[in-house]
Amino acid sequence: MQEHEKTLLTLIVIGGLIGMSKLLVSTEKLTFRVIVGRTILGSASSLIAGLVLLQIPDISPLALLGIGSALGILGSTFIEEYLKKNSKKWGG
Repeated sequence: MQEHEKTLLTLIVIGGLIGMSKLLVSTEKLTFRVIVGRTILGSASSLIAGLVLLQIPDISPLALLGIGSALGILGSTFIEEYLKKNSKKWGG
């Protein structure tokens, strides 16, 4: 496995763990759908940190993981609130 593949896999795992840990501190009822949804959302939003590699190819892995963690937390929160606010527009 090449270094960039390891970095992307690490970002996915970190984002997934962030999504699941946010569930553990919430008062929301845990269902399979909610657990999987938050895990996917956290993973996807932390992968956005991979775009930093396009701008700064020599960034340290620790800095990239920090950016990925921040985006995993902030990105998933923003996306989730946006979807809740606009779900009536789409018939949800």
